[in-house]
Amino acid sequence: MTDAPASAPPRPRRVILLGSTGSIGTQALDLVRRNPDRFEVVGLSAGGNLGLLAEQAVALRVPVVAAASATPEELAAAIASAAAATRPPTWGSGGAGASPAAYDPELLTGPDASSALAARPADVVVNGITGAIGLEPTLAALRAGTTLALANKESLIIGGPLVKALAAPGQIVPVDSEHSAIAQCLRGGRAEEVRRLVVTASGGPFRGRTRAELAGVTPEQALAHPNFAMGRVITTNSATLVNKGLEVIEAHLLFDIPFDRIDVVVHPQQMIHSMVEFVDGSTIAQAGPPRMLVPIALGMSWPERIADADVPCDWTKAQSWEFEPLDDEAFPAVALARRVGEAGGTWPAVYNAANEVAVDAFHEGRLSFVGIVDTVAAVVDSYAAEPGSSLSDLTLDDVLAADAWAREAARARLT
Repeated sequence: MTDAPASAPPRPRRVILLGSTGSIGTQALDLVRRNPDRFEVVGLSAGGNLGLLAEQAVALRVPVVAAASATPEELAAAIASAAAATRPPTWGSGGAGASPAAYDPELLTGPDASSALAARPADVVVNGITGAIGLEPTLAALRAGTTLALANKESLIIGGPLVKALAAPGQIVPVDSEHSAIAQCLRGGRAEEVRRLVVTASGGPFRGRTRAELAGVTPEQALAHPNFAMGRVITTNSATLVNKGLEVIEAHLLFDIPFDRIDVVVHPQQMIHSMVEFVDGSTIAQAGPPRMLVPIALGMSWPERIADADVPCDWTKAQSWEFEPLDDEAFPAVALARRVGEAGGTWPAVYNAANEVAVDAFHEGRLSFVGIVDTVAAVVDSYAAEPGSSLSDLTLDDVLAADAWAREAARARLT
């Protein structure tokens, strides 16, 4: 009997990576480097840091490179400089041993560069952009029918109905560690068997402090997250717990669970990334080191797992894990997020935009730490008088108008 012909190995997944120079982007590229048979990067974008973007592009011979804050000439010069300083690559997408001088990618520049890149053919678009500017690239990827590995929670939060209307079932794969954990736990039961979601929070660097004790927090202290190394906005949001408020809204939108069935619990060690409680009283938790490698790997490979994406927990060592309730008086950001999330419409966009302005003011020395969420609350309260606050059928223009209104309202309070 003749042996059956061996089946061809699956081709690598074509990945477009938005925000390649940030924390999510650099870790995603580390996973690509370690798994060249699984992933092929076909596009990179970044808002700044042209030098690092160019180095990444040259190392992988990426065919399309996008930069939001550069001219074509500036991006081309950065790539030429990186190519001249780089030895021929030994890993990556289709260029091992090639001459650096032969690398001539297509360049996209300007504020719409990431959106244009996200619309290109690919298997997965990883949106690792920070902030509301990630919304249009998210919509572009969904319109293209590409799987969206979503680390840019803001785009889902502020554009909830728009994003959900475009997304096919299973098209969005969460990359936030908490939502990736929930998605993994949900494999253990049917949707109708879920009683509640439990989103864990580290509590940030100021866990246990009262509101009065938070008044004198400095920007340097706010950026000292106990577990994760992230950018300025996300790290500050983790300190104020605005990030956790955004994650509650995100969990509601991703998993269609009402807000009164989404809890937040403080877990300082962050070894359990989140949990799902089922109707029979059982709870499934996803545990792992307080790093992002597993969620990013799953975002690019879902539903398959990537071997050795990270080092597992060492269960042979004695360790203690703590859980405690959230102090809503000292950290009111989560309760405020529930309020805007339940209001829906353009309210989450107002919350997010006002916070981004307030975070900048805090780091510029114009606002106290507690003033960040106080400013957001004041802007949210004043939004009730605006005509756009009662919209039910959203358009992209509605979201962008609410975002712009909130930024101007926040700036006006800070002058």
